[in-house]
Amino acid sequence: MDILNEAHFRKSEYNTRRHFIKNCISGMGALTLGSFLGGDLFAKNVLASKFGQGGTHFVPQAKHVIYLHMAGAPSQLELFDYKPELNKLDGKLCPPSLLEGKRFAFIRGTPQMLGSQATFDQYGESRSWVSDYLPKFSEVVDEVSFLKAVHTEEFNHAPAQFLMQTGSPRTGRPSIGSWATYGLGSPNENLPGFVVLLSNGGASGGKRLWGSGFLPTVHQGVQCRSSGDAVRNLQNPKGIDGTLRKKSIETINKINELEYQESQDPEILTRISQYELAFKMQTSVPGAMNIDDEPDYIKELYGVTLGETSFANNCLLARRLVENGVRFVQLYDSGWDSHGAGEKGGVGTSGLKVKCKSVDQSMAALIKDLKQRGLLEETLIVWGGEFGRTPMMEARTGKNFLGRDHHNEAFTMWMAGAGVKKGITHGESDEIGYSGIKGKVHVHDIQATILKQLGLDHERLTYRFQGRDFRLTDVHGNIIKEILELP
Repeated sequence: MDILNEAHFRKSEYNTRRHFIKNCISGMGALTLGSFLGGDLFAKNVLASKFGQGGTHFVPQAKHVIYLHMAGAPSQLELFDYKPELNKLDGKLCPPSLLEGKRFAFIRGTPQMLGSQATFDQYGESRSWVSDYLPKFSEVVDEVSFLKAVHTEEFNHAPAQFLMQTGSPRTGRPSIGSWATYGLGSPNENLPGFVVLLSNGGASGGKRLWGSGFLPTVHQGVQCRSSGDAVRNLQNPKGIDGTLRKKSIETINKINELEYQESQDPEILTRISQYELAFKMQTSVPGAMNIDDEPDYIKELYGVTLGETSFANNCLLARRLVENGVRFVQLYDSGWDSHGAGEKGGVGTSGLKVKCKSVDQSMAALIKDLKQRGLLEETLIVWGGEFGRTPMMEARTGKNFLGRDHHNEAFTMWMAGAGVKKGITHGESDEIGYSGIKGKVHVHDIQATILKQLGLDHERLTYRFQGRDFRLTDVHGNIIKEILELP
């Protein structure tokens, strides 16, 4: 049986709680918030008794996760996967063996092979391959573990994004951030445990990518903004001060508590906790989200532009959020769909290289900043898209723009911090970057590894829904032990 159903809603326990509600109703809102959101009370009592590891299945390496999702799928062949043999095939017709029995999103007929448009070199003591599209990131390669043979079943954006973030290509499943807060709660009761930041429009899958699915809605990601009000409609209406707002929430939640006694509907507990969390967020969010307070050298390190919604601003906000105890921070940056439908939409210097410039400095700065603050040891950073790019050229418009189609058989992701080995490469694709030939890693393996670093067993973190126990990885997934500093 899953954690919440067993710990919160067993009849014998509810009878005790019902008696307590009758006699101490005025304090139940705060108690419900603490237990249901998963603060110290939840983690140290319910989960500790369930797992025997202080709220986890394993000794956790990570307290926080920052997931950088490059929506649209960056080309590994222009960034990290150096393939000199592919360069020799540039302009030649694609061999039929690469096309027979395969499905592609847009390639039709027989395309030409396309060599890398970037220049590669090896960097750091690890001698990791990085292209000239990411000069700043090349300075921190000794902090990361590359995964060079990631694969997925999906080859269209939204289904692939859902699979990567929720474990299923179809909508309705909880996101990985929701599973993390469901299992562990939030270290900070005044901020959401799961925060989402968007730049350049977000992702094809939309808000469902950070939804809570069938989990209680308190575990849904809270979308914040790096310009204007951090959270829409968070402030009091005109004429309503904090004292009046507090009294109104207390009154509403007393009614909700009475309703819960009658219906035993767990969503009422969610409603109570959301009201109280929203009230606390009115004072805590503005301070946590205000990058104006950062010293100039930090702003320069990230390359932020105050007052704008940008990936750089969001990276700095991510650091501030984990510094303030947020469990899971998800950044979505769109614009990585390099089909070559136009000159600026391809993998060349006027397309992908320009796009890389918008994230290169800030994602390198995030690693450096977390490290210098001692936070990298407890913060897991994950970077990647929903799939990769083909070694063949896509000429959708009939013009010779240099673009690549979606490719799900081999692409590159990387992780850093929180017990991840430094400066290694795991896995290998073939000589043209078409298929994984060594150390293949599936999307579910990525998810299992993230949960492992948080101290959660992906096979045991379950929730009963519609008659069966669901989990993030469903019936799949293996921890990628090769990249972890295992005790």
